[in-house]
Amino acid sequence: MKCRKCSQAAVHNMRQHRLALCRDHYLDWFVEQSKRAIIKYKISFPGERILVAVSGGKDSLALWDVLWRLDFPADGLHINLGIHAGFAYSDESQKYCEVFAQERSLKLKVVNIAAEYQKSITDLARLTHHGQSRPCSICGTVKRHIMNKFACEGGYSVLMTGHNLDDEAAVLLGNSLNWNSDLLARQCPVLPARDGMVRKAKPLCRFYERDTAAYTLLRGITYMEEECPFSVGSQSLYYKDVLNRMETDRAGTKLQYYLSFLKARPELFANHDLSHSTTDLHPCPACGQATSSRGLCSFCSLVGNTP
Repeated sequence: MKCRKCSQAAVHNMRQHRLALCRDHYLDWFVEQSKRAIIKYKISFPGERILVAVSGGKDSLALWDVLWRLDFPADGLHINLGIHAGFAYSDESQKYCEVFAQERSLKLKVVNIAAEYQKSITDLARLTHHGQSRPCSICGTVKRHIMNKFACEGGYSVLMTGHNLDDEAAVLLGNSLNWNSDLLARQCPVLPARDGMVRKAKPLCRFYERDTAAYTLLRGITYMEEECPFSVGSQSLYYKDVLNRMETDRAGTKLQYYLSFLKARPELFANHDLSHSTTDLHPCPACGQATSSRGLCSFCSLVGNTP
């Protein structure tokens, strides 16, 4: 198979676009499509400070690399969750982020949960779930709190994450099956800043997971290939498997599903103003972050913070 743009051999074939490209043209295409998404969805504007949440995996490092190639002033934030399920998963993930940042002279902030709060994610899970060490239910709470806190205190205009199309389509399927209207209304490439919450964006939301994997491979980016040890058996992986089977039979299914939702979303949720909270938010008495709770926010309740 030859590259659509030249006569060289293609290295990556995208059935959903009926497009095969050689190495150089694919890398350029990936960056250009990322730039178009940033402009189309008004994700970032000239002069803004950008914070990228980097896990050490392919998607977040691909995003940070693209922003670097586009000359966007982006710093990185890595959260070491203290997961050691059979091997030093969190420490290894952190090393990939540090190597990436050092090679490009980029600024990386590392927040170590165990060092900051004297408890790892698994410790918090045992305390919260009667001895069970599976931390998935609290991991999101911790990461959202730290990412928003660091972004606000650091004066960043936007927080970007490396969620890809497979991630977004799986979340959309789960929210659709449960008709979770609040979450469906908030599922979009960019959420505006509101009530102490920094603007959040997902520039890679239109790329398949295999596309970001191809980008990191062709760019020579090393990353943590192992999935989180606690992700095995998760609902999101089940939804991804269902969508992958549909995609095999009909290329482009995931992309059409997600983009069709984005097109219909403004009309479906015309009464939802994402720039304003639908609940009464106020500063947490312990950390100052916005919360709908009458007392401590869920994060401070979790780690034992007091006013």
